[in-house]
Amino acid sequence: MRAILCKELGPANTLVIEDIASPAPGKGEVKVRVKAAGLNFPDTLIIEGKYQIKPELPFSPGGEMAGEVLEVGDGVKNFKPGQRIMGLTGYGAFAEEILVPENRLIPVPDGMDDHTAAAFSMVYGTSYHALKQRANIQPGETLLVLGASGGVGLAAVEIGKAMGANVIACASSDEKLEVAREAGADDLINYADEDLKEALKKRYPRGVDVIY
Repeated sequence: MRAILCKELGPANTLVIEDIASPAPGKGEVKVRVKAAGLNFPDTLIIEGKYQIKPELPFSPGGEMAGEVLEVGDGVKNFKPGQRIMGLTGYGAFAEEILVPENRLIPVPDGMDDHTAAAFSMVYGTSYHALKQRANIQPGETLLVLGASGGVGLAAVEIGKAMGANVIACASSDEKLEVAREAGADDLINYADEDLKEALKKRYPRGVDVIY
């Protein structure tokens, strides 16, 4: 199988594509044929040795993916060959095949394509953890989302609206804010055109409940 490999720590132009042996699943592992992989900021850090996870060289980067189960190891109970799955891998997803612990995978819902599934776990998982498990935002509260046009920001806009919050989206251009508006933002602030602090004081003199 082919894989993108990090054989020396450095920028993306040091990565190489090589043929490597197809892995065999161990106990509790699922062998997956990767159909699509998400690309996120941690992927750029891990290949330079700047991330908290530091795999032994050489390794394939790629922290999330979607694909199809090829084979399961002993003890795997929730997945079977042919099933569509997605999940967080930490690294290794920039390859045609990958071994993933069973508890890091979830089934892909009907109607979700591979590309959407591959880019779902990290951004939506991050924003859900922040807004639900940490901030515990409540219906009617006001949520301020900075950088609202990026992957994590757009996920926060959508999750905030689903949780009943009034969502203020902030970004550096009208084009980016339009994307946030389409995702459900109630109010928009272009912090390239106006001072963010002053705009918030004017529109929300009582302040906001959650800043993300």
